[in-house]
Amino acid sequence: MERLLNQLNKRKSTNSFRELRTPTKGLIDFSSNDYLGLAQSKELKETIMERYSSMHSLNGSTGSRLITGNSQLTEATESLLADVFQSESTLVFNSGYMANLALFSAIPQRGDTILYDELSHACIKDGARLSLARKMPFKHNALDDLSRKLEQSEGQVYVAVESVYSMDGDAAPLQELVTLTQKHKAHLIIDEAHSTGVFGKNGSGMVNELGLGEQVFAVVYTFGKGMGIHGAAIATNATAKDYLINFSRPFIYTTAPSDFELISIQEAFGQLSSAPWRQLKLQANSQLFNSLLPENASPSAIKAVVVGGNDKTKSVASELLQLGLDVRPILSPTVKEGTERLRICLHSFNTEEEIVLLCGQLKRLTKRSDS
Repeated sequence: MERLLNQLNKRKSTNSFRELRTPTKGLIDFSSNDYLGLAQSKELKETIMERYSSMHSLNGSTGSRLITGNSQLTEATESLLADVFQSESTLVFNSGYMANLALFSAIPQRGDTILYDELSHACIKDGARLSLARKMPFKHNALDDLSRKLEQSEGQVYVAVESVYSMDGDAAPLQELVTLTQKHKAHLIIDEAHSTGVFGKNGSGMVNELGLGEQVFAVVYTFGKGMGIHGAAIATNATAKDYLINFSRPFIYTTAPSDFELISIQEAFGQLSSAPWRQLKLQANSQLFNSLLPENASPSAIKAVVVGGNDKTKSVASELLQLGLDVRPILSPTVKEGTERLRICLHSFNTEEEIVLLCGQLKRLTKRSDS
């Protein structure tokens, strides 16, 4: 216990101690991952509840899918997602974290190699750590570094990237990655956590928007961000799906999604397909931000404003909070020391006036913090 207390006190001394806080109501949201506003959509909630209450036979999470947890509704959901993502098959999980853990811990074998972008999410790194394959990071979005490491790799090589990176909002060079991995006969795996719903027809993601689906080994789609609900799915070929069902411990030993979760997935994608304005409005808001703060521009809804230092970053975020702007600081060790930043998330429901106000205050406060 003393060791735990010492580690916690060290966090407190560097102003990097993490605490759970209840969100303050009435603020302008520039921090949540609800990019398309579906999490607060009354129409979506009513549709889910109406359909759920009308079903005569409903199941909670009764067990793993290999025992009692599978159902026609589960398989229908996976079939629908395969159509949306233009994939041979999909496999549903309770979260994006579990999906990545399942994929990377099971598919790569002893003697294989996993190469992952150094800024990949923790769940990709944790999944790779559980694998028996060799693991190596490559420099962020650096094709030359990846190329060198592909030359040095053994066995079947798996390259892991994110389409949109959560702390910087920048995009991976997906077309170039496809070309490079095909040259080396490597399997490319793409995490679409922050682009699911936001990009592509009917929210099918950046891979499909670029027409690269058939050239990618597997894509992980997460529903707890742009889709405003919960859960995730792996889109891949039928052989890989069967292998995960037979050998992936996070799949085998996890309780299946409930009927309510499955209905929510179906209805969220149904609403998004009937309301393409959500994606268009988000794109317009992102373009407005980029025009006002070009030095912080990104192709996604995530904008990073690097302040530097935990104390300074928390101070700027606190002042924005007092102005009614909900912007959260991202501190070390979550990001590298010296790159502490404000992580700004734009949404389809943010107004032009709110974005203009935010950008004006960011200019004022960051200019002052630099002096």
